[in-house]
Amino acid sequence: MTITDADGREYLDACGGAAVSCLGHGHPEVLAAMHAQIDRVAYAHTSFFTTEVGEQLADQLVRSAPAGMSHAYFVSGGSEAMEAALKMARQYFVEIGQPGRRHFIARRQSYHGNTLGALAVGGNEWRRRQFAPLLIEVTHVSPCYAYRGREPGETRDQYGQRLVAELAAAIDRLGGDEVIAFVAETVGGATSGALEPVPGYLKGVRELCTRHGILLILDEVMCGMGRTGTLHACEQEGVVPDLLAIAKGLGGGYQPIGAVLAQRAIVDAFERGSGLFQHGHTYLGHPVACAAALAVQLVIERDKLLPRVRRLGQGLRERLVAAFGDHPSVGDIRGRGLFQAIELVADRAGKTPFDPGLKIHARIKAEAMARGLMVYPMGGTIDGARGDHVLLAPPFIATDGDLDLIVERLAGAVQAAV
Repeated sequence: MTITDADGREYLDACGGAAVSCLGHGHPEVLAAMHAQIDRVAYAHTSFFTTEVGEQLADQLVRSAPAGMSHAYFVSGGSEAMEAALKMARQYFVEIGQPGRRHFIARRQSYHGNTLGALAVGGNEWRRRQFAPLLIEVTHVSPCYAYRGREPGETRDQYGQRLVAELAAAIDRLGGDEVIAFVAETVGGATSGALEPVPGYLKGVRELCTRHGILLILDEVMCGMGRTGTLHACEQEGVVPDLLAIAKGLGGGYQPIGAVLAQRAIVDAFERGSGLFQHGHTYLGHPVACAAALAVQLVIERDKLLPRVRRLGQGLRERLVAAFGDHPSVGDIRGRGLFQAIELVADRAGKTPFDPGLKIHARIKAEAMARGLMVYPMGGTIDGARGDHVLLAPPFIATDGDLDLIVERLAGAVQAAV
């Protein structure tokens, strides 16, 4: 659970770096699997060979994937996974004779990666601004952000229905037969701080996409692979996407790896048409990365860590509520499993954010580090400029004692910062 710096100071890792280190640091079985794979074959380009370990990892992921997923496409991280998913979606429609589909719809305040395609569908204005001339045009609709978006007197169900209606209007405006896909994080991550979908929202989105023949791409790079208490966050919504992007917790940080899980219908279209997915990178399916990821996933399965994430997640939420539920500078506590966040406010009653010039998120990070705690704060929570939150994503191996220490140190850091 700890990282030691060059001066010998220990830091309790309450965020897994960027929600990556799901098994913590130095897991002996993962390290052993990597060493064994290096002794077998460290690298083989996928234009010549597959590897046994890559096939085993694909089998493991497809076996535990949402219904209908038949293939896994391995890349080196989350941004690459999203780039691949966008291209798969476009090529699918070309293969089935619908080349006129050209639009993507995504959400404001989303984050899908830093490569150009991923940045284009992402909705964080601060990240997009200076690169805007290089980005494809994407239509962005409202995020599912109940704390700020739900109107007075509006139920959570009504709020979700209103968001689905907004998406429907965007589809009608663009033309239902010209939209490729709707892209969304199942649970919002880095730029919004563990935003949970309200009940029925994603089901409504799925039905709308199906009605128009539009693909649903879910980005679970940060919230997936057990982080929210189920292997895939969409399981809790009763929703099956057409393409699912995963990374971070897939390999737990032991090697760079990401993947796209694809529905059989999409792969079949490629096989009936051009015969291949027109894409590639040098390190696709890297054997050592696949070995690390397979070991991570087998440990999670064998040690029954998903029920543990659910139990610890409930405990973490209870501790956060106890520490911050009445705190004058904390407006919202949200998240699922070991993926929790607090949103900071200058005024609770009015939900008024702090002046961005104060950089409250950066102050909290510095104060937390001074207390030997790693957390993942971010500014621009509301619109890319205003708002601050702190994201927590501790490893699945955390103990109740670790959670006590995390919240105690975070409370001290927040108090010192504000």
